Amino acid sequence: MELMATERGGVLVIRAMGDRIDAASAIQFKDKMRVLTGNSAAPRVVFDMSNIAFLDSSGLGAVVAVLKSLAPDRKLELSGLTPTVQKVFRLTRMDSIFVIHHGVPNGFRHAG
Repeated sequence: MELMATERGGVLVIRAMGDRIDAASAIQFKDKMRVLTGNSAAPRVVFDMSNIAFLDSSGLGAVVAVLKSLAPDRKLELSGLTPTVQKVFRLTRMDSIFVIHHGVPNGFRHAG
């Protein structure tokens, strides 16, 4: 699972470059997110999921684990959920736990 991070103005945006977070990639995803969030003091962390087409229960658990691994004063926000991934968050009611944005914050557009 390749992740790309950009930080500006107290916001760390991490973009998933792969198209799925599942049982095969969940541990690697958590480890890489832990490193990226640990190397930044930004109070807001936005995970850009616009490339993620598939998320299973292991992937959902990994995203929740990243949220729990952050210091209490830091928040994990999600952006760019595809309809399939959005449905997973809605059905599991995780959409009430996370702040979910339609797109990444202004100034954080990534080259494709």
